[in-house]
Amino acid sequence: MAFLSGLSAFPITPINRDGRIDTKALRKLIKRLCAAKVDSIGLLGSTGCYMYLSRGERRRVLTTALGEAGGRAPIVVGVGALRTDEAVRLARDAKAIGAAAGLLAAVSYTPLTDDEVFEHFSVVARESGLPIVIYDNPATTHFHFTPALVGRLVKVPGIVAIKNPTGKSDAIESHLAEQRSIVPEGFSIGYSGDWNAAEAMIAGADTWYSVLGGILPEVCVKIVRASQAGDATEARRLDAALTPIWDLFKQVSSLRTVYALAELLDICRAEPPRPIMPLPAAAKQQVAAALARLPSGTGS
Repeated sequence: MAFLSGLSAFPITPINRDGRIDTKALRKLIKRLCAAKVDSIGLLGSTGCYMYLSRGERRRVLTTALGEAGGRAPIVVGVGALRTDEAVRLARDAKAIGAAAGLLAAVSYTPLTDDEVFEHFSVVARESGLPIVIYDNPATTHFHFTPALVGRLVKVPGIVAIKNPTGKSDAIESHLAEQRSIVPEGFSIGYSGDWNAAEAMIAGADTWYSVLGGILPEVCVKIVRASQAGDATEARRLDAALTPIWDLFKQVSSLRTVYALAELLDICRAEPPRPIMPLPAAAKQQVAAALARLPSGTGS
């Protein structure tokens, strides 16, 4: 089995109006994920607003989460930064505190070349000693990992997995097959983009890196287990029941939607870091209506 497999659940990082991390709410989120028996926790991903947090804040988030998880689920933590030396320090922090792996994106202001990204990832993996997951997130970084670049990176010691975006659902199977042909055995191939992730798991992907899994883990675990058991019909049935949520993710963004869900589920009243604004009242009502339409057993 690959180093990372199954459901990797990505929670929000609860922050109050003053920009301070709500550790009590964070522990509540982590406890919820562990109770659902997620396979790993994706801390400080895009849903966790990693790029809005200082090094000290990131350390505090990771220390809090690891303390609550207590070894029940490995934690993959975002270590992305604009500068290579900063990413190295973040990855070293993550390793020292106890993270299982680091999630590294090609974050930039000036557009990066393939050679620059290759060097960035190689240095972080080598100098930190932390296992690294390639985070291909072109929607935010505006950089896409080509097959040629992935083929180079998978040969770098310490790079162990990739988190791919999903495009059209009917293209996932061919993308997965192509990527399998260029990565070594045991290298974990996973996908984000929740509304297409069930099809990725049915096609044989190792991991679903899930935004919704960070707030409604039970139903996402069920989709993954059905996929792993070869029951595509059940996986698709469960996925179809989440269509109201997927529609909101596309309309108002998954980040804003899950912050609203956290409030509606009485987990916390956190807001995304400014300048990101929480959903207005009308959109929150849409989220509440979508949540009410979900069938029992979704963890709501």
